[in-house]
Amino acid sequence: MTTETILVGILALWLPASHYEQHGPKGVINDWRKFKLESMDQEALPPSKRELLRQMSSPHKPRDSCVGGFNRKMSAQEYELIKEDDEKSLRKYRKHCMQEMHERLSFGPKFEGVYDLDSGEDFLEVIEKEHQLTVVVVHIYKDGVQGCEALNSCMDCLTTEYPSVKFCRISAAATGACERFPDDVLPALLVYKAGELLGNFLAVTQHLSEEFFATDVEAFLNEYGLLPEKECGPGADEDEADVE
Repeated sequence: MTTETILVGILALWLPASHYEQHGPKGVINDWRKFKLESMDQEALPPSKRELLRQMSSPHKPRDSCVGGFNRKMSAQEYELIKEDDEKSLRKYRKHCMQEMHERLSFGPKFEGVYDLDSGEDFLEVIEKEHQLTVVVVHIYKDGVQGCEALNSCMDCLTTEYPSVKFCRISAAATGACERFPDDVLPALLVYKAGELLGNFLAVTQHLSEEFFATDVEAFLNEYGLLPEKECGPGADEDEADVE
């Protein structure tokens, strides 16, 4: 097994699958090289590692290699460099890849906070007119019904984790179809994308523990693949663990 194969295997464990599929093995190695050059404090490194980074960045052919720069094969010294990366460093590289992917692709608009819908017309408008790439999560609730207040609090938390998702809430009475949402089916969560109903969960608290939190709601929605990959933009806590 070559050192390149080992390196790709290590990085593949940390990278979003879509990033690996788009760049391929060679692209992943080259991307890692560029990231190391940009992120490492070269002045603080010993001379041997500074020279290695210089070779990694050189567009010219080294004397002992027929291919130079980022496209050459990985050396044993580079393999040692990746072996020294700890979990925090690899997590930082993964966030770098996710941020790059987000900037390259269009994920639609960003949202802050939960949107309160006041009528059935508002409800239909947010479903039919929202950006086609935007996931819309609507909580239908009624004050005093067990679980509704807790679910509202959970959605307030999830808006900060998923700014590309539009979280909304509307009282059952305001929908104009309260006969469809009696107390025994509340709280209800409806999930839409491009006008299509992707998830329809009535009495959703039956799927959660008696005392639940935002991470429980997040895990429940992720079971059905209804949330996008969590974003990790600049300034995010580097030690934050991904929710499986």
